[in-house]
Amino acid sequence: MNKNIVTIGGGTGTFVVLSALKNFDFNLSAIVSMCDDGGSTGKLRDDYGVLPPGDIRRSLVALSSATKSLRRLFDFRFKGGELDGHSLGNLFLTALEKTEGTFHKAVATASEVLNVKGRVIPVTLNNVRLQAELENGKVISGETNIDIPKHNPELKIAKVFLRPEARANPEALEAIKKADLVVVGPGDLYTSIVPNFLVGNIAKAVRFSKARKIFVCNLMTKNGETNNFSVVDFVSVLERHLGRDVLNYVLVNSKRPGSIRLKRYAEEKAQLVTLSRDYKNQLNKTEVLKANLLTKSGLIRHDPKKLASQILNLL
Repeated sequence: MNKNIVTIGGGTGTFVVLSALKNFDFNLSAIVSMCDDGGSTGKLRDDYGVLPPGDIRRSLVALSSATKSLRRLFDFRFKGGELDGHSLGNLFLTALEKTEGTFHKAVATASEVLNVKGRVIPVTLNNVRLQAELENGKVISGETNIDIPKHNPELKIAKVFLRPEARANPEALEAIKKADLVVVGPGDLYTSIVPNFLVGNIAKAVRFSKARKIFVCNLMTKNGETNNFSVVDFVSVLERHLGRDVLNYVLVNSKRPGSIRLKRYAEEKAQLVTLSRDYKNQLNKTEVLKANLLTKSGLIRHDPKKLASQILNLL
């Protein structure tokens, strides 16, 4: 009997995890955040009143078994003219939502077109906007305004919440209930990962699931969101939403990138996420798994093959 693996996240982090796992014989379900409101996605939400297609598109492409040409076409982004900034996949999902009548049906049809292996599941089908309350009490509205701060990025995020409150997609709850392994992250903590656990009953479903739960920790901090965060800080924020000791494992990179690779991130005020010496006392029952997870060159990213190897060990 095939194992059921559920990923929870959004953005490029989920794309990497899905790319790592799609070539193995699992029943794979990707639960995806629905708070994106920047760039092409934001324009389509504002102009047509549709649900955000961007993160869903990335997950569909990641799990697609279609030709390389079709996958590239879905990710094609227009430059110049009235369609400047829009990706063809976002436009396609927007048109499908209008012709099929619901976003749920749009995702199902796009999955058929792209010959998706597994399922891509919006965490909610409600039209929601992410809000962040800063440590000084100021509230920032909109995922993109949190993601790319116009406010003082040194101010810590005290909490994030959704407006209006969101009901969980029943498919997401069912997938979590049947899961053998739940993989959380990596991704922007407050704008890609945590928003999933703000949706009604999702956190509860993960908490009571019999699945093993692993958090793939971010490699780098993000200015305005996780300044100076250690591995323990990431886990602490997740535990605030999921509960203490819900995560069985946290997967941590053990390889330090070269100084040239780190320089670019330093310019963006991003730092390598580190593991404190007394982490065992702080993490209680959550087991830390250390491994070299880095790609060999370029941007500091998780290597899909190395990631898959570590996740497979848990099964």
